[in-house]
Amino acid sequence: MAFIDTKGSKLKDRRYKVDLWLTDLNTVEVGILKQTQHRAKSRQFTKDMDVIGQIKEEGERKGIVAYREGLWKNDNPMQKRLVIKLFSDKMNWRGTMDMMLGRSMQLTHGAGGFPVVSYAINISGHDQVIALERSARQWPWTPERYSFFILTDEGPKFYKLRRKILCMGLDYILYDEHNKKIGLVDGKVITLGGAWQVRVDGAHASKELDIILQLFSAMLRFNDDARRHILQLTKAVAKDRIAPKLGSQETDLYMNPRRTR
Repeated sequence: MAFIDTKGSKLKDRRYKVDLWLTDLNTVEVGILKQTQHRAKSRQFTKDMDVIGQIKEEGERKGIVAYREGLWKNDNPMQKRLVIKLFSDKMNWRGTMDMMLGRSMQLTHGAGGFPVVSYAINISGHDQVIALERSARQWPWTPERYSFFILTDEGPKFYKLRRKILCMGLDYILYDEHNKKIGLVDGKVITLGGAWQVRVDGAHASKELDIILQLFSAMLRFNDDARRHILQLTKAVAKDRIAPKLGSQETDLYMNPRRTR
């Protein structure tokens, strides 16, 4: 897949691999002082973070993927939340993907119990909080879809990711606002921790889109459990089994930036 612009020059496709590990035995985490070193380099690397993978381009490591293990494995259902972070190979923060419990439960409730998971993505150097959300389409055998948009100097750019049905791995096709195929998140079948080869049309390549697709690929490792968690939470609240209460970190993401402080 390649793009020819109006001048006839060829823009090279953007390609990289999101490679997730099965265990903690990797060169990023092995070592007594590794966690302390990571926290010293970036305040975004919290004490409960677990490094789970890497971003590779042409065989070289270009980024690190981690998630807040303590938060995701919390025994309190209303405090259990998926947070994935992306760092450079030098451990500089690039972006964060936050599961939004309140928004996800709202959409799931509105969809009649169909789990609709919502994520907020913050990117270094980008002012917008990007919402990436699962579609609430409920027809049988309808492929799973996610959508998002990115604010740019030329205006908003709209995208959707649709899962391929007839494939062996977890593959998602990327479309632009004109419903044209512009990329692929290609899940590899023969892998232990999970791996996705990402390809994007050169005309659409950007730092923001790279980070979103890298975080999205890492999220797919938790996707089934994330949908199940949101569905169980929504049902539990509906049956008055638990009282809904959101954490302060998530609440901050909903606040009006123009509010009086």
